[in-house]
Amino acid sequence: MKRIFNNVISLFVVVIVLFLILPLPTALLDVLLVVNIALSILILMITMNIAEALEFSIFPSLLLVTTLFRLGMNVSSTRLILRDGYAGEVISAFGQLITQGNIVIGVVIFLIIVLVQFIVITKGAERVAEVAARFTLDAMPGKQMAIDADLSSGLIDEAQARERRYKIQKEADFYGAMDGATKIVKGDAVMSIIITLINFLGGVIIGMVQGGGDFGTVLQTYSIVTIGDGLVSQLPALMISTATGMIVTRSVSDGSLNTDVIAQFKTQPRAIMVTGVVLIFLAVMPNTPHLALAIVAVILIAGGFYISRQMQRDKLAAAAEQKAAEDAESAKHEQSASETDYFKDINNVYSLLSVEPIEMEFGYSLIPLVDESRGGKLINRIVIFRRQYAQEMGFVVPSVRLHDSASLGTNQYLIRIKGEEVARGEILVDYYLALEPSGPVGEIDGIETIEPSYGIPSRWILPENKEMAEIYGYTVIDPLSVMLSHLSETIKRHTYELLNRAETIQLVDNLRRTAPELVEEIVPNIISYGNLEKILRALLKEGVPIKDLSTILETAADAISQGQDVDRAVESVRAELSRTITHRFCENGQLRVVTLDAEVEKKVIASLTKNEQGVFLMMGPELMQQIITQLSEHMKKFNDLSQTPIILVSQVIRVYLSRMISQFFPNVYVLAFNEVTSNVQIQAIGNITLQGATAQSGE
Repeated sequence: MKRIFNNVISLFVVVIVLFLILPLPTALLDVLLVVNIALSILILMITMNIAEALEFSIFPSLLLVTTLFRLGMNVSSTRLILRDGYAGEVISAFGQLITQGNIVIGVVIFLIIVLVQFIVITKGAERVAEVAARFTLDAMPGKQMAIDADLSSGLIDEAQARERRYKIQKEADFYGAMDGATKIVKGDAVMSIIITLINFLGGVIIGMVQGGGDFGTVLQTYSIVTIGDGLVSQLPALMISTATGMIVTRSVSDGSLNTDVIAQFKTQPRAIMVTGVVLIFLAVMPNTPHLALAIVAVILIAGGFYISRQMQRDKLAAAAEQKAAEDAESAKHEQSASETDYFKDINNVYSLLSVEPIEMEFGYSLIPLVDESRGGKLINRIVIFRRQYAQEMGFVVPSVRLHDSASLGTNQYLIRIKGEEVARGEILVDYYLALEPSGPVGEIDGIETIEPSYGIPSRWILPENKEMAEIYGYTVIDPLSVMLSHLSETIKRHTYELLNRAETIQLVDNLRRTAPELVEEIVPNIISYGNLEKILRALLKEGVPIKDLSTILETAADAISQGQDVDRAVESVRAELSRTITHRFCENGQLRVVTLDAEVEKKVIASLTKNEQGVFLMMGPELMQQIITQLSEHMKKFNDLSQTPIILVSQVIRVYLSRMISQFFPNVYVLAFNEVTSNVQIQAIGNITLQGATAQSGE
């Protein structure tokens, strides 16, 4: 039933077309003619009560439907007039009303109404529609520039700018449609005159030839029904033309015509009830179809009253919600006052000194992505990421504190580690992010940007362009995934900072459940919690999983027992975790790396210096510059292969070279030869060599 109701306008149009073919009984024609009059009054009343054309955006399509409906009634009435000389009570009543027994007066008045409709109203409405359409199209570039200026100056955000651009486009479409629709009104006026002449001349000829009556009787009969039929069709046409002229002097809805007609009529209960009152006034006049007018009037008044009561209930509900919001705001102010009293005690101020391990702040527009009550899925995705990262790296990421921030833009977010900002980004909720491939098949329209996690050139595209972007080779990501990817990559880069003494103790206690003897022997007798924390941090910083904690403890304990410092103990642990490291960085049995020339390694080893604090790298600026420059060139090859950049060196210099390179390329990993298992095929895609003066000085 609901589906039929939603498509009532489509069914109505089909029935109208059938009116052009099938004959109608006079009783049904009477009701339909009254409906036509009521509909025209209703449309006129709505156009008089709206502030702008957007509120009645279905008017161009409705104009076509009402014109077709009116012509269908004309064809049906013409068939009855020519066949029977009688087309129902409505037409006869209107014919009697305007002629009042004098055919000449009736014809004159009818012609005046037709000429007013054709020359004054229709012609004027057509001209106004043409001017409005031209001026609307001419003003579009200026309006677009004004929106861009407001967006650039920060007066509006991206969502508001998009809404205003959409409204401008719809206004142009509306007035363009109205320019064409006024031609329909003009054609309808001409057709009404032609049909009236056909009814009169055809009726007289048929009455004289087939009826056999005298000329005066035939003329009297067909004049009344012809004038009545013309008046019944011209009065609604006159009101529709007037409504056309009104609405073009004041953009277009999103739904179908069915839903828009029903929804927009329901917003005008007063117009519906006034139309019913007008019909009642017509019903009490003499020589009018009292029953038909009364039935339609009662239906309109009852429907308008019901809709009005419904709107009143909605207003009361909205007022109750507003009052609840005001009460909440008042409670918030009271809470603020109580907070002031709370912090008068200096001991309570210490509660403000705590620092969250991970925080994420976001602007107002991003709240739906986070708020679970609105369908936000960010929290669930973070839980999944925490579980996967724990299984992969052996470290449990702390809880992420999420909250909105008025200091950020509506589409912005930032990530804090231990209270300090480490990353920031901006996403458009109603768009998709398309990552540009190296050689796209075609170019897609969008807002150019940079993907926040990996720095890939990208563009924000509309949802309707998603499939085309994928065809062109773009990788399309939804806004939530963009934000979550940035958060997860940021956490991975700063995981070693999140590992503190408490987390270290927690990891050891977790191992104690399965290997209590090992823990009792090593911690803290051989390795203190402080040194173990340094070892685990060093491993996490360079992307090495720490889930095999028992192997890490055993190897580190042996190294420290032999007098090695923490750095050398870490290198021993890495060598023991060679299978884990190989699995972490190897892809399909291959490990693509950049290597160091033998002369370069000698230079690096010669640069190692030892003092009281330990061993460190004291490399000359020329050699450092050459290594960084050549590595920068090789990085492009890794980007093309979509692989993690890896440098393969000897174990002696690995840790020191890694520290130096991480200052320039944080995402580059330095591995030693003994950290790669023998079953892996190593493919060198680049080699760093000595060049120029440095090579000569080496000679």
